[in-house]
Amino acid sequence: MAATYEVVIVGGGIAGLSLASALAGKCSVALVEAEQELAYHSSSRSARQLIPSYGPAVVQELTVRTLELIAARDASLPEPVLSRRSFMLIGDEETVRAGASGQMQMISHAEALELCPVLKPGAFSGAGLDTGSFGCNAPVLLEDHRTRAVAAGADIVTGARLHSAQRLGSGWEIGAGQEAFQTGVLVNAAGAWADEVAVISGVEKLGLQPYRRTAAVAAVEQSLPEGSPMVAAADDSFYFRREGADVLVSPSEHVASGPEDARPFPGDIERLIARLNTLTTLGIGTVRRAWTGLRTEAADGVPVAGFDAEAPGFYWLAGQGGYGFQTSSAIAELAAAQILAGPTRGASPESRTAEALAATRWSIRR
Repeated sequence: MAATYEVVIVGGGIAGLSLASALAGKCSVALVEAEQELAYHSSSRSARQLIPSYGPAVVQELTVRTLELIAARDASLPEPVLSRRSFMLIGDEETVRAGASGQMQMISHAEALELCPVLKPGAFSGAGLDTGSFGCNAPVLLEDHRTRAVAAGADIVTGARLHSAQRLGSGWEIGAGQEAFQTGVLVNAAGAWADEVAVISGVEKLGLQPYRRTAAVAAVEQSLPEGSPMVAAADDSFYFRREGADVLVSPSEHVASGPEDARPFPGDIERLIARLNTLTTLGIGTVRRAWTGLRTEAADGVPVAGFDAEAPGFYWLAGQGGYGFQTSSAIAELAAAQILAGPTRGASPESRTAEALAATRWSIRR
């Protein structure tokens, strides 16, 4: 016999978990995740940095609201999610100025070297600094969402891949793993698999595209000082930051992929390390671990959140790209308001998140 819920969320990454914690206690909620563990894919492979000056304007606004929401809970957690860590952009001055936005300010070459003394003076000519940026303890944030959702009555089922979904009267009948569900609202928070979930559900897909992003943690001869900023190339060719006594590095690639359990391509990390060893005095050596996540985006780069006008009760919560941790809490706040209000009404006009998304996309299908 199918279990009945008002909302069933497909996807147990940061998007699905943040919505589950926002809805639980206000309606009956189940979250189903294909993998045996939550946040197995992109959500466990993030750079763990929240940068208000990063991304298009709508993402920057969502980031500011997400930071407010996380900060409001940090005092009640056993350890905080947020820690101050500036974000520095380097490159030629023209490219840095073009990329500096939001809370980022241009700084002098000397100031940049003082903040990150491992940089070689000839490695860059321009620099911008965002001092409103934070490091993000992703596991703590994910666990907080899970704990709050379960405590408020949400059911979470792992190892339950969606295999069927069809309209049934005024709702949906769903098959996931060995379980069956009936629900009024089906939320598609499946990340790189969001379009596949749409196809299974008989809903027209949106053309969401996953992109690869690889990172690694490696040993160094010269550690970055505590409090060092995260450093990124203005041409999006790399970033690095302190990871304890080691360094986290990424080639910042943006390579199209299918939905998969992504793994690093041979040579990608090695080439990046060779380059960074010419630009810095880090002396990067042994790679301790490496991984690849998928950043799923809509064609216009704007997160997708809203009811599908052509599929009653089907709610899209996808396309947050590489900004998932930055935008998830704000978008979950909006999504919960829309779902609780119903498909014929939007979020309240005072919602800053609604205003931010409205500037670019209010309807899922234009």
